[in-house]
Amino acid sequence: MNVLVTGAAGYIGSHATATLLRAGHRVVGLDNLFRGHTQAIDLCRTIAPDRLEFSRGDVGDRAVVERLLKQHAIEGVMHFAARAYVGESVTEPLAYYRDNTAATVSLLEACDAAGVRRVLFSSSCSLYGDLTADRVPVREDAPLAPVSPYGRSKLQCEHILTDYAEGARRAGRPFAWAALRYFNVAGCDLAGLLGEDHDPETHLIPVVLQAALGIRPHVTVFGTDYPTPDGTCIRDYVHVNDLADAHLRALESLRPSVPDQPADRTPAFNLGIGRGYSVREIIQTARRVTGRDIRVVEGPRRAGDATLVFADPSRIATELGWRAKVTSLDDIIASAWRWFEKHPRGYASA
Repeated sequence: MNVLVTGAAGYIGSHATATLLRAGHRVVGLDNLFRGHTQAIDLCRTIAPDRLEFSRGDVGDRAVVERLLKQHAIEGVMHFAARAYVGESVTEPLAYYRDNTAATVSLLEACDAAGVRRVLFSSSCSLYGDLTADRVPVREDAPLAPVSPYGRSKLQCEHILTDYAEGARRAGRPFAWAALRYFNVAGCDLAGLLGEDHDPETHLIPVVLQAALGIRPHVTVFGTDYPTPDGTCIRDYVHVNDLADAHLRALESLRPSVPDQPADRTPAFNLGIGRGYSVREIIQTARRVTGRDIRVVEGPRRAGDATLVFADPSRIATELGWRAKVTSLDDIIASAWRWFEKHPRGYASA
C-alpha cells in the first residue's frame, strides 16, 4: 500500500514509518519539522531507501497535501501531525485548533479531491477528561469530556471524521476511518534505530532517564498524597513499537465501502497494556535498569492530574487481534535507556 504519514519525523510518526517500511509498504512522509527530526527520516530511509519519500511541508497546506496524494497514488493516510503539549494548549489554544483541528479539515479536503478513502487518525486518551477510580479501566464508550484545548482539538477531529464519513456514505462514496486513542506512549525502537527526542521534554520516562544521565539534577514528583498504594499517580504505558504495530494492523484492516446504514459508533480503539504503573514505580524501575541513582524532589499536585488512568484494550484485541507485546515495565524502560545512553542529547548526539 502507498501510505502518507503526516508528522513522519516525530516520535510516533517515525516509529510508524519504520514499521510500515518493515512490513513492505511504500511511505511518503510529510512533516513541517517544527518539532520533528530529519535524522529520524534519514534513519528510516536505511530500512528501504527505494520505498520512502519525504516532503517538508505543513499538513494544513491543502495544495501540498493534494499534490502528494495524487503524485504518489496514495491509498491510505496515517495522520499524526499535531501539537501535543497539554499545558501549551492552555496558553496557546488557537495554535492547537489551527494545527490540530483546522489542519485535519484541510487534510480531508485533499483526500476527498484525490480520492483517498482510508484515514487513520492519531487520537488520545485525553478525550476522556478527568477520571475517577470507578471509571477505570477506560472503555471506548466512556463519556468524552476533555479538559484541555489539546483534548478538545482531538475530539473535534473525531467529530469531523464522523461527519465526513456520514456525508461520504450519503453521497455513495466509499470511505473508511478509525481513531486510535492511546495512553502514555513510551520506550524506543526495539531494534535501536529510532528514539524519543522532544524539546521541551515533558514525558516522565525520558525525564527520569535524563536525570539518570545527569542532564537533569532531579525528577520532581508532583503529588505524593494520591489514594494509590504509594501515593503517586498511576498511568498506562504502551511501548511505541506496539503502538506502531497497532497502527499498521488498523490501517490494513480498513475496508472502504458504502454501508446501507450509518455507523452505530465511532470506530475508535484504546491502545494501552491494560494496567497502570505509578510514578514511584517508574523511578524505581529506572534505577534498577540503569544502575544509577536518581534524585527525587517531591512537589505539590498539578491541577488536572488524574489519580488513576489505564485502558481497557479489549475492543482492539477482539476486532483487530492486537495485543501489546512489551508489557514489562523493565523492558519498556530498558529499550529507552539503550537509546538514551547512546544519544544523551537526542538525535543531535549522533
